[in-house]
Amino acid sequence: MVTAKNPILSGFYPDPSICRAGEDYYIVNSSFVYAPGVPIFHSRDLAHWEQIGNILDRPEQLPVKGSEISQGIYAPTIRFHDGLFYMITTNVSYGGNFIVTAKDPAGPWSDPYYLGEDAPGIDPSLFFDDDGKCYYCGTRPNPEGVRYNGDWEIWVQELDLNTMKLVGESMAIWKGAVKDVIWPEGPHLYKIDGYYYLMHAEGGTGPEHSISIARSKKLFQWFEGCPRNPIFTHRNLGMDYPVVYAGHGDLVDDGHGNWYVVMLASRPCERHSSMGRETFLAKVTWENGWPVIAEGVGHLEDTLELPTKEYRFPEEVSSTSDHISFWEKKPDKRLVSVEEICEENYSLSHRPGMLRLYTKKEKISDCNHCSYFGIRQKNYAFYAETGMEFEPKQECETAGMVLYQNHENHLRMEIRKRADENYFVVTACIHGEERILTEKPVGEGRQFFKIRMHCDRQKARIWLFRDGREMLIAEDISLLPYTTEEAGGFVGCTIGMYASANGQDSSNYADFAWFVQNAI
Repeated sequence: MVTAKNPILSGFYPDPSICRAGEDYYIVNSSFVYAPGVPIFHSRDLAHWEQIGNILDRPEQLPVKGSEISQGIYAPTIRFHDGLFYMITTNVSYGGNFIVTAKDPAGPWSDPYYLGEDAPGIDPSLFFDDDGKCYYCGTRPNPEGVRYNGDWEIWVQELDLNTMKLVGESMAIWKGAVKDVIWPEGPHLYKIDGYYYLMHAEGGTGPEHSISIARSKKLFQWFEGCPRNPIFTHRNLGMDYPVVYAGHGDLVDDGHGNWYVVMLASRPCERHSSMGRETFLAKVTWENGWPVIAEGVGHLEDTLELPTKEYRFPEEVSSTSDHISFWEKKPDKRLVSVEEICEENYSLSHRPGMLRLYTKKEKISDCNHCSYFGIRQKNYAFYAETGMEFEPKQECETAGMVLYQNHENHLRMEIRKRADENYFVVTACIHGEERILTEKPVGEGRQFFKIRMHCDRQKARIWLFRDGREMLIAEDISLLPYTTEEAGGFVGCTIGMYASANGQDSSNYADFAWFVQNAI
C-alpha cells in the first residue's frame, strides 16, 4: 500500500489528462502562454510524481506571440497506442487543434500536426478503438446557432493516423446532462465492458464545475446519460469548503481491476485562489455499469490509500518546495517563462552556477517574451528567495523578483536607479495601474542582494539582505489582487526572477545565484 496526498500536483496544474503505458503513468496539464508548454509528469504508483519534461519546448511548437497569459494552450490529452505517445490540445492563439507525438514521453516531441478548419472548437481528445482505428472527440459551438454563452456540444470523427487528418463524417454525440447546460468540455472516450463511455465536464470551470458521464453501445449515435449525473461535483459544498471548482476528469485503470480519476480543483484561501487549479486524484468503483467517484465519501479526500507498490524517484522533489540552481546548460524543467524561452534574454554560460538575465526592452506588464523565469506558487504559507548581483546603469533598468498572476496584476520587488543612488522598490500592479508601495536606498555600485518574500494567508512581508544586514522593507501587503477571483483568467501565480530596461535600449544584466520556494 502507498499513501497519495491531494493534490498530487500542487500549484497551477489544471486540466489534467492521464494515461498508462505498462506500469508507468503519465499526466499532462494546460500551460496557456507559459513556455515551455504542457508539463509532463511520470509515476509508478500514482502517489509520487516526477516532472520529466515539457512537451512543447520549441518556438515552432508554441506560437503564442502577443497573447494574454490565459490564451495559448488549453486542455491537453495524452494517450499511448502501439508504442507511440500522442498529445492533442488546442492553441487558441494560433492554429487551433493539433497533435504531437513521441516514442519517449520525455521527448523530443514532433512538430505540430494541425487539424485546421475540419476541427473547430476546443478541448480535443483521442480514442483508440479495439480495431486500431482512432477517433477525435472534441467540443464545438451549437451548429444550429449559439443561444447563450456556453451553448456547445460534444462531437466525434475518425482520425487517419497516417495523414493526421479527420476523415468521414462528424457527429454530435452528447450535449451535457443538465438542461440548458453550459460549457460541456474536456471530453474523453473509453471502451469498457462493451460500452463506449464519454466523461466530460460541464457548468463552467468555476463554482458550478462538475463531472458527468454518458454511454452508448455504438460510437456514432446519441449517448445516454448516467441517471446520477453529475457524478461528481463540489458545487453543493459551498465556497468556504477547503477545495472548490472540482471537475474536468480523466479515467485510468492500473491493469488489475482498480480505477482512478484525475481532476482539477482549487484550494482557496480567504475565498481567493492564488494557485489556480491543481491536480487531484480520486478512487473510482463501478455500480450497475456506471462509475462512482469517491465511493462512500462523495468529495475529494486529503489522502488516499492505494494498492500500489511505492516507487520513489532517486531525487524526489517535494511537491511544496523548489530549490533551483543554475549549474546545468539548460534551464531547470520546472522554470517557465512567458511566450517562449528566448535565448537572447538569458545565459547560463557566462558565470558558472549563475543565471544571467539581460535587461531587454520588454517588460512584464506587456504581452511579450520578457526576461522572466518563474516557478508555480504551491502553497499559501511559503517564502520565496533569490540571490542576485546587479548594478543598474540607467534609471530604466530594473532587476529582482516578481509574484506574477498576469501582465496587469503582479507584485514587483526590484533594484533600480534613482539619480545617483540605487533603491529597492516594491511596486504593485493591479488592473494595469502601478503604485509604488515602498522604496529604500541601498547605496551605489554593483552589489549582491538577497530578496525574500514571506507569504502567509494572502499577506506578504518583504526583506532585503545585503552586506550581512537584514532589512524589513514592507509588510502586510495584500495578495488578493493577484488571485483568479480578482484578476480573472485561468492561471495561478508564478513567482520568479526578472530583469528589464522598460522599453529602452540596454546591454546590462543581472546575475542570479539561486531561486528557492519553500513551504513554511
